[in-house]
Amino acid sequence: MLRITTSLCASCQKMRLLLPPSASLTSHSKREENQRTVDSLYELSVDIRKVRKLKGWVLSEKTAYVAETAGLLRDMGADTAVIAHILETHPEAVLCRPEDVKAQRDLWGSVCSGQRALLSIIEKFPASFFTVSHHSNQRANILYLQSLRLNKKIISKLMASAPQSFSRPVESNQEVIHTLRETYLDLGGDEGNLRVWLQKLLSQNPYILLRPAETWRDSLGFLRERGFTTEELLSLVSSLRASISELQPEAMRQVLAYVQDALSCSEDELKRVVIRCPAVLYYSLATLAGRFQGLMDAGASVEQVKESPNVLELTTQIVLYRIQKLASYGYDVRSGSLDVIVGTKKDFEMSYAKLNLRQQRALFNPVAPLRC
Repeated sequence: MLRITTSLCASCQKMRLLLPPSASLTSHSKREENQRTVDSLYELSVDIRKVRKLKGWVLSEKTAYVAETAGLLRDMGADTAVIAHILETHPEAVLCRPEDVKAQRDLWGSVCSGQRALLSIIEKFPASFFTVSHHSNQRANILYLQSLRLNKKIISKLMASAPQSFSRPVESNQEVIHTLRETYLDLGGDEGNLRVWLQKLLSQNPYILLRPAETWRDSLGFLRERGFTTEELLSLVSSLRASISELQPEAMRQVLAYVQDALSCSEDELKRVVIRCPAVLYYSLATLAGRFQGLMDAGASVEQVKESPNVLELTTQIVLYRIQKLASYGYDVRSGSLDVIVGTKKDFEMSYAKLNLRQQRALFNPVAPLRC
């Protein structure tokens, strides 16, 4: 058998793109490729080289349903480009039996507003949709979440972003939801607002159902021991939402000790800092120390940080940039409040624009209109 050399000239490489995969070069592998699968994917304009690089084993499987999978996607409204993108991103899709994909389409369609919405999810999360091995668990979990009267968009987002939570038995999710409900009500939450509160938690972090129920109890138990009232705890849970399930008591203990020492504050002052800037609870000790030192090096005082703790949410680079930007317009943050530099980029731009327009106002006429 003739051996084809792998060093091709530029013109040959261009010609290679025009040839079918059977005529192109392939690297030697342990398993021989299924030529029928390769040709079928090529006919759908799928980049075979990309599939070989990422999931080459798929091309060696004896049984594949390329035409059937493409047909199902086409029935949902997918064009050639979309089909090619899906199969390039998740080539394992062609290994799913057509009847399983149809059942999955009907199941996911029950929580989508239409075929277009379902196709959009498949295009973004093909691996989630084509995970058909836990169909019964998926159905049970969907029915359970629907019984809670959760929004369809929330359920479909959970299925797409965190498919593991739907692949496991429904009892696991019921336990987590039960713990969340107890937590909300124990903290003084209103039963009538429970559904809305729960939807906010799930939309912020789809992986919340995968967190053990004990993590919620441990985190809240620690904060309760530190003297936070029921009302304050509810405020923290509402602010942190799903992030509170990721907090570890020991890590929070170290962070609170550092903040209290760095800001020289009492227990009550420390609680006020945490209520105003809940993010300090989940930042690492190294991150907080670096940002606090950056503020000190920039000329800010401990009292300023204590009064505007939200400044700790900003990286040192952002803080320095905003301080220099304001200094160019004559505003010295060392003699004022740090509130002017906190917030999102949009918030800062608004503050910056106010200072800029204030400089442009004519000094001799205090009621002169602002210049554009």
